[in-house]
Amino acid sequence: MILLGLDPGLRCTGWGLIDSTGPRLRHLAHGVISTDSAHPVAERLRTLHEALAALIAAHRPEEAAVEETYVNRNGEATLKLGYARGVVLLAPALAGIPVHEYGAKTVKRSVVGTGAAEKAQVADMVRRLLPGAAGSRADAADALAVAICHAHHRASTARWGAA
Repeated sequence: MILLGLDPGLRCTGWGLIDSTGPRLRHLAHGVISTDSAHPVAERLRTLHEALAALIAAHRPEEAAVEETYVNRNGEATLKLGYARGVVLLAPALAGIPVHEYGAKTVKRSVVGTGAAEKAQVADMVRRLLPGAAGSRADAADALAVAICHAHHRASTARWGAA
């Protein structure tokens, strides 16, 4: 099953594609969709949506997983992140792809074993689990981590049934 992991951001949205077959995970592709901060927010959201739609059309993932929004003290930045997250949730949904959401601690726990892991630990473990992901930018590594988390949750659900 091809899984698409997404790490939303208005400036940079990371994406990662993995193939999950039983307990095996295989890196397929990863990257970052960047928008120009000099452009209006609406134009940046359109750019993000168009890039995601093209990515989905090219790779045809069967499921998508999105990291939940981290709320910080800067209200304006949080709001813009929310806009981007809305587009990131909508793009796969419009393509008929089921979308799952995971909190940052859940992603870290699934990939590293602790919800308190540092970003560098997550990136290192992603490279160990998916050798083809070597050299990925932080946003793409985070997106691959979300895809890995979803693969693990899918396997647990299949093994133990829905809770």
